Amino acid sequence: MNIQFKKGVLELCVLVLLDKKDCYGYELVEKISKYITISEGTIYPLLRRLQKEGYFTSYLKESSEGPPRKYYKITTSGQNVKDDLIKEWNFFVKGVNDLINEGENENE
Repeated sequence: MNIQFKKGVLELCVLVLLDKKDCYGYELVEKISKYITISEGTIYPLLRRLQKEGYFTSYLKESSEGPPRKYYKITTSGQNVKDDLIKEWNFFVKGVNDLINEGENENE
């Protein structure tokens, strides 16, 4: 998958997952990796940027498997951005699908 395209989609994926429940970084990587191939190195700069923009906050929580984990919690601002991105995504996907289907219909 195109790297630039993937980067844009990752922001939406992170916000959608955090709207469902608070997560730590590696947990986000694992969940997203089930659908899109990404690395840890991709997600952490994105998390720092989105937190700086106020889309979520973070807190430490003790872990039975080692040191405390940094969890991310979506803010109202993050929820609003997520809702806007979902609308944009659906509009984009519909447009691309319409274009693909139109092209297929013309070839018949």
